[in-house]
Amino acid sequence: MTHHNPGTLYVVATPIGNLDDLTPRAARVLAEVTRIAAEDTRHSARLLAHLGVNTPMLSLHEHNEARRVDTLDGYLTAGENIALISDAGTPLISDPGFVLVRELRARGRHIVPIPGPCALIAALSGAGLPTDRFVFGGFLPAKPGARRQALEDWSAREETLVFYESPHRIMHTLEALKETLPARAVVLARELTKTFETFLQGTPEELLSQLTEDPNQARGEFVVMVAGALPVAQSEHQDISADELMKTLLDEGVGVKQGAAIVARMLGGRKQEWYARLQAIKAEH
Repeated sequence: MTHHNPGTLYVVATPIGNLDDLTPRAARVLAEVTRIAAEDTRHSARLLAHLGVNTPMLSLHEHNEARRVDTLDGYLTAGENIALISDAGTPLISDPGFVLVRELRARGRHIVPIPGPCALIAALSGAGLPTDRFVFGGFLPAKPGARRQALEDWSAREETLVFYESPHRIMHTLEALKETLPARAVVLARELTKTFETFLQGTPEELLSQLTEDPNQARGEFVVMVAGALPVAQSEHQDISADELMKTLLDEGVGVKQGAAIVARMLGGRKQEWYARLQAIKAEH
């Protein structure tokens, strides 16, 4: 009776546009594994044809991933090596694969990442926003109210905020940013590594104007990056500006609760802390 050593699952990053970005190691793995689990086999067939690779494929996407676990585990148990790829970029990063990797790792299978292209990292590297700390939020909710609420929830974070967005929703997302974070610097990275790669920067309102004037800029897949909130503990000069803003709001009859929301949107920080400072200023008056 023949005994097999269990195979390895390779999590392989593939190009997000430019096929030259596929690493030699990734190309070698795709050619050497027994089979490839692909998000869309028709889409990935073009990449394999470009490489001259004829490795058999099976689909693994959000609708069948849970059902594929036992099948793929059976192949691994039989000693086969398998590559997991998504349509573009690094699997699991807003793409299928999490359920499979989690379950196979729980079963003690050998899993090896093959690093390479990732849209959010490529976008951050060229955006000019702080990258020492950032938060990736994937795709924002589709419904307007939930989208605005999500941005409100993220508004106090001091890290650079990063989201993915599709062409048919980019204008809606910019509208939501205009309502919730109107003064923030926003960078849109579009069609990364492709012929019409573009970086656009401005406030949400400025970007809305640019995309309205040139609808071609609203095409393609987007990485949306938003400057993080300023720390509540500002420099002395900034403290004076914040206090003057809060005094002006109170003088104009704006309530403490609403004023705290306005200041948080304009300057960042937590609404609760601005609320306390507004209460203190109001008491002094």
